[in-house]
Parts: sequence; structure tokens; C-alpha cells
Amino acid sequence: MWELFPEAASTLAGKVDRLFFFSVGVTVFFSGLIAGLILYLGVRYRRRSVDQIGEPERAATALEIVWCVVPLAISLFLFAWGAQLFFEQSRPPAGATTIYVTGRRWMWQVQHGSGRREINELHVPRDRPVRLLMTSEDVIHSFFVPAFRIKQDVLPDRFSVLWFQATGSGSWHLFCAEYCGAEHSRMTGRVVVLEPQEYERWLEAGDRAALPAGASGEHLFEALGCAGCHRGDTLAKAPILAGLFGSTVKLADGGEVVADEGYLRESILFPSAKVVAGYQPLMPGFRGRITEEQLLELVRHLKTAKNP
Repeated sequence: MWELFPEAASTLAGKVDRLFFFSVGVTVFFSGLIAGLILYLGVRYRRRSVDQIGEPERAATALEIVWCVVPLAISLFLFAWGAQLFFEQSRPPAGATTIYVTGRRWMWQVQHGSGRREINELHVPRDRPVRLLMTSEDVIHSFFVPAFRIKQDVLPDRFSVLWFQATGSGSWHLFCAEYCGAEHSRMTGRVVVLEPQEYERWLEAGDRAALPAGASGEHLFEALGCAGCHRGDTLAKAPILAGLFGSTVKLADGGEVVADEGYLRESILFPSAKVVAGYQPLMPGFRGRITEEQLLELVRHLKTAKNP
């Protein structure tokens, strides 16, 4: 059966639809009202003879106030409604499952917390909030799932955050909604929503030959020589990483920054961008020296780093 709109399959979808349909309804109502008044007044007060001259009308102050106040009130109401929904979409709830997504021409690469990876598929549990931490390896992409009413640009050299909570089991289309090159139309996939127990079994059934994300990140941390400077003793030439994630970092320029995933990513790729107070900018940048997958592994490791 042909449907005008995709099925609403997330907790946000219905809220987005209500705002959309209300906006369309207001637009249709006032467009029809204005068109009807133009037609009626054009006929009612048309010129009936060539020598008929119109009489000047006195301004109706009350009417002018009404047609200024009513659109203003409707606009402010829509703004408040849209802002509230925007803030809800932009703030993942505490305890949301974090999944890493990398956009690359022309595919979506997904990595789960267990270390399992997917290409152009995203398996998630039903009725659980899922937080996507996304980046791009080349150009701007846009992660778009119509059934969830979510869309977020995915940018190089930074993290974008998107979250949703699926409300029904099934499979839903995934698109790149930003023109990213000659084969942009082939950058498609699907989101597969499983029951929570089925999702856990799916994670466990993955390829266990690869190292878990944390262990792989720890191996990279040692192999790249990071442990030589980020030490837990008096010989350290760089900040101590134990307990760093989520804390407030004081910078050499007097500012402060919260050590989230974006800060860790930037510090690995462009370490001179935000130098920590009390340290010299000695660390080399790793942009172009490690892959996006290795970068994600390092970020995951640093989130739970302990002193050697």
C-alpha cells in the first residue's frame, strides 16, 4: 500500500510529526483565508463603472494590531515548540548505548561497544536509547533515518552526536542525505531494531577474533609511544590521563574545556589546538598517521585510561 509518510518508529518521530502537521495546518488555513478574502473583496468591491472613484478609508487601528499580533503569537509559539524539540533531540539521555559511526564514500561503518563491526547496517535494541557518535573520513555526509525522523550532518575531523529510541522491531531505511560524490545515491543501508535479549545475543554472536575495543586501543597507545610521555609519575611530559574523561581541563591560554570525546579526538589529531596549562606543545599530531578506526579505538581507551 502506498504511503505518503514513512512509519513513525521512534520516540521522537511522533513529536516531529505533530510539529510538522501543525505548521502545515496553520499555513494552509491562513493561505486559504487570505486567498478567500482576496477573491471575496475583489468581487464585492470591484469597480462597477468607468467613472466610479473610490473613497479613501480611515485606517482600522484595531484590525492592524490584530493582524500583527496574531502572526507574531503563532510564530513565537512555533519557535518555542521547535526549540523544545530541538533541545530534546540534541541531548542524549544518561545511560544511552554509545555506537560509533564513520561515514566514508560510499558506505557507513559501524562499531559497537563489544567490538563488533558492521557495514551499511546498524543493529540496535528496541526501547533503549542509542547514542551515535559519528565522524567522516573524507567529505560531509548526513545520517538520515526517515522512520525515526532523525538527520545529522557527519563532518570530517570532529564528532557529531545523534540519538534515538526505536519503538518497534523491524528494519528501516538508512540514507546519506548530503551529496557526497558520484556514487552518493548508493550510500544507503538499514537500521535493524531487535528485541533487547535478541540484540545481546546478536552482539555475542559476532566475530570474536578481533581484539575488544579497549584492548586494541591500549595496544595502539603503547605502539604509538604515547605511554612514554603520558606517565603517572614525576617524569611525565604530558598530562596524566587517568580520570581525564569528563573532567574540566585548564588550558594554557587561560580557558577551560570539558574532556569529552570531541576534545580527545582533537587532542590526538591536532594536539597544539588546546594545550593543557603547565605543559609544552611537544606532542606530534596524528592526522594522516592513523586510520579512523584506530582513532576510535584510542578514544575508547582514553575514556577509561589508568596510570601505567
